[in-house]
Amino acid sequence: MNLDPQIAGLIGTLDAGFPPVHTMTGAQARATIRSRFVPAAEPEPVAEVRDETISGLGGEIPLRIYGPDSVGESPPILVYAHGGGFVFCDLDSHDELCRNIANRIPALVVSVAYRLAPEDRWPAAADDFYAATQWAAHNASSLGGDPGRVVVGGDSAGGNLAAVAALMARDRGGPALAAQFLLYPVLAADFDTESYRLFGRGYYNSKPAMQWYWDQYVPSVTDRAHPYAIPLNADPHGLPPAVVVIAGHDPLRDEALAYAAALEAAGVPVVRAQFDGAIHGFMSMPILDIAQKARRRACSELSRLLR
Repeated sequence: MNLDPQIAGLIGTLDAGFPPVHTMTGAQARATIRSRFVPAAEPEPVAEVRDETISGLGGEIPLRIYGPDSVGESPPILVYAHGGGFVFCDLDSHDELCRNIANRIPALVVSVAYRLAPEDRWPAAADDFYAATQWAAHNASSLGGDPGRVVVGGDSAGGNLAAVAALMARDRGGPALAAQFLLYPVLAADFDTESYRLFGRGYYNSKPAMQWYWDQYVPSVTDRAHPYAIPLNADPHGLPPAVVVIAGHDPLRDEALAYAAALEAAGVPVVRAQFDGAIHGFMSMPILDIAQKARRRACSELSRLLR
């Protein structure tokens, strides 16, 4: 299993350039990541982009809603959680990805600015994302979407929140979800897997950073037993079908594989979109050919599930 050639040419620079967030406070890490953000010079056209604010348990939750550039009546709705270790990133950091996903599926995408750790620890982010999922489902028709095809999704830490929202929706009587869209999701706090041993250093997403993210979001080891923190601890029966994107050179590879296997064993339909040459976060790097291939595959698989 070799790194994708484009990634191999960049990995040294990517790895060396990622800030040592595990030596910072949450606010410092957030400011550092934000300072490096460069918005797209010409954002991908979509039919509509609008900001909305809804009420959550901890206050107002900002949303950004994307209407796909070309779509028939009543498209599916994807409620989306950005990655960022539960600590950083925001609606702007994932604007390019959300636009592209909206057009590729095509779907209405509701991007959620959930509360961030360590100022707001678990279960704040999970509660916010579930509240946004409820809101999107309840308002699907007025949004112009299909109330029978509401999907939760996210990348990395956002994949955790999407998986948790699917559990909450099952356990709390709704809303009914058509699928879950999990892009190299954070699903466990086990740092001794084979993929952590192989890829925990030198592959952009480091073991020290991952340990730090968990310490910011769910510092209590006792709390980490809860399936709404660690979806891999959950009973997977009765969950919606899943598209799971797995990066082969990612310390999170093994937990994604384990979750996909658990879903399958419980009779949940699963599409594994595995890209062995990829690293964590690669789908947010649009210059990579493998990122475009993964976007195309993941979105087409979700579209197929929804049909």
